[in-house]
Amino acid sequence: MLKLALPKGRLQSATAAWLACLGMELGEYNENSRSYRPQVNHPYLQVKVFQERDIPIQLAVGNYDLGICGLEWVEELLSKYPNSPLVKLRELDYGQHHLYAATSEWGPPLDKIRERGVRIVSEYANLAEAWALSQRLPRFQIYPVWGAAEVYPPENADVAIMAATSEEQLKTQGLLPLTHILNAKATLVANKSSMESKNLGRLLAPFNQGPRLQVEETPLSIPPPEPLEVEDDELVRLALPNGHQQGPTAQFLSHIGLEIKGYAEHHPRPTPPGLKIKVIRPQDMPLQVANGHFDLAITGQDWLWDYLCCFPSSPVRDVLTLGFGKVRVVAVVVEDLPVKTGDDIRALIQRGEISHLRVASEYVHIADKYARDNHLAPYKLIPTWGASEAFLPEDADLLIENTQTGATLAQHRLKIVDILLESSACVIVNTNPPSREREAKIDQLVEQMEKAIKSFGAH
Repeated sequence: MLKLALPKGRLQSATAAWLACLGMELGEYNENSRSYRPQVNHPYLQVKVFQERDIPIQLAVGNYDLGICGLEWVEELLSKYPNSPLVKLRELDYGQHHLYAATSEWGPPLDKIRERGVRIVSEYANLAEAWALSQRLPRFQIYPVWGAAEVYPPENADVAIMAATSEEQLKTQGLLPLTHILNAKATLVANKSSMESKNLGRLLAPFNQGPRLQVEETPLSIPPPEPLEVEDDELVRLALPNGHQQGPTAQFLSHIGLEIKGYAEHHPRPTPPGLKIKVIRPQDMPLQVANGHFDLAITGQDWLWDYLCCFPSSPVRDVLTLGFGKVRVVAVVVEDLPVKTGDDIRALIQRGEISHLRVASEYVHIADKYARDNHLAPYKLIPTWGASEAFLPEDADLLIENTQTGATLAQHRLKIVDILLESSACVIVNTNPPSREREAKIDQLVEQMEKAIKSFGAH
């Protein structure tokens, strides 16, 4: 049996089309499907769907024999683990974009800041480090983020290592390319050990000899920013969430008199003035507030807790619960596992029925704390970047996940055995404000939000 890992998201439609050209029709593998196990008309092929950046890791640890993902995620893993058993079999003719090192057109030139230290932001942290070393930067600091690296320069970073379709796209975002790092396409990769130990020749033949599929590419859509105004040290720096929290956050802020123009952009314009706003990933906010890049942010209590599980003395705290965006962080197993609670899982380990517990989660630090607190050793953490339900039961035994109603978990035949946290949107602040004047403005804004909560209907 050949195990194939396929990507969700931007490569999904083109990958399905390419496989169809090979005669491999996949059922329930499209952008609207919520299935992680597409049916394939091949007797020796088993398929599972993952977030793209999880696929090289799954192949490297030997869970899958073949995978398709962007070349940049393969190089991201190999740049840190060059001896990893990953084999690049073939670049495919779709999913092309480029990886650049870019700086803001409004920031200082790189040669002016080399000696004082270069701040580098990227979701490709390993490639960012490799780039910094190749440039012989005497001092640098890397800020890993979940995405939207283009938001951070020039105030919060000097260089962004990021994907774009072209240099022209960078320029429309107010960025100037410094280095072209990588030309990345969808790539077919394999596990080296699988190729040596399994008779894959006949099964690999269609993949290696498949057609050159021309797919119309959709450019990466990142709105252009507004030209930056002169920085005002007394402006309150506020981070707002993108994604599914964007709508309720905008509605709440409107209720307190803050009409955010251009929230779909990364540099929206607030009304009234006095704020400097950026839109970033909620997962990145606790670290960014703790680093002093923002004075306050609206994020989820789940992401704050995950951060504080790792850095409990960090200068960031929750000052206001907003009440929308409610989720529960839960421990989840497959339906047919004979357990009802976390204690039952520990009993299975003690009886030897689970020799080494595999715990998968986006909340790596929460998952680690849960496993330690509940004495689930020996255990292994498996970081994920979404689509975590796909990991059970083949690639993990326990999942730490968020859910609103539990319906999606039930759909995938999973069950909740423990509730770790009930979370909602919240306001977090840096406990070390830069000045008394700005601290007063922050307190005033938090008070304004607090007064509005009851009338907004958050509780």
